[in-house]
Amino acid sequence: MARKPNADPFEPFRVGRKLRLKNFDPAEKPFSIGKREDDDARLTELALEIDRLQDLLHANGTAGAHCKLLVVLQGLDTSGKDGTARAVFTHCSPLGVRVSGFRAPSEIERAHDFLWRVHQLVPRAGEIAVFNRSHYEDVLVPVVEGWIDVAERDRRLAHINDFERLLVETGTTVVKCFLHISKDEQKERLQARLDDPAKQWKFHADDLTVRAKWKQYAAAYETALAATSTKHAPWYVIPADSKSHRNLMIASLVAQVLAGMNLVPPAPDYDPKAVQID
Repeated sequence: MARKPNADPFEPFRVGRKLRLKNFDPAEKPFSIGKREDDDARLTELALEIDRLQDLLHANGTAGAHCKLLVVLQGLDTSGKDGTARAVFTHCSPLGVRVSGFRAPSEIERAHDFLWRVHQLVPRAGEIAVFNRSHYEDVLVPVVEGWIDVAERDRRLAHINDFERLLVETGTTVVKCFLHISKDEQKERLQARLDDPAKQWKFHADDLTVRAKWKQYAAAYETALAATSTKHAPWYVIPADSKSHRNLMIASLVAQVLAGMNLVPPAPDYDPKAVQID
């Protein structure tokens, strides 16, 4: 995908008002710098930089600033949400990064509005929160399975936009990544789980049920992402057939977003020169 010199390298992957996933190649590696070992080395550099910036974010939150970061990871089964969280935030202090996963809502959660369980898990001041799946599950699965109609889907999409605007207006930076995997690559990864006794626990019969509805889920994603990719909370399509490149690209994006916060160490509330340690 061609890019203009000095342009934002992520702009071609940012979702606009319309989205056709077929226009994005899941096997593309636009952020690769050469060999696999070179990409892995660059990923390590970025992970360390993210750790440095996360430390500044945490310090500012402790000092009373309201800055925080929410990273949303969405994608079909085996697209690599778990692996991304491990690779990108591997060097960060566990005190400053929190990963939350979203499964089918419990009975108590179903008794509330669909965003109730989500709002409890958004980042605190100075924190990075990572959503492994998210509130978007409620405009994907219920749509494909026919549990809600188009009118309810559209209401939920509008509520999501309002919810994310609320987060942004109260100091949260929101970055949303759709991990775009091909059907052939998913087949290989599902088979690899079946073939490896140490990973067979990851395989569920429901994986094949969802896979059989590939086109329906792709259409649901296209609708949901296009409707909720806003200036304040954009979606990015991340080519995810290559695990190493997927991690590298998302680490590059997170590092760029954190750097854009222009974080500096908070000023101490005392005179360091006046302190004498005996």
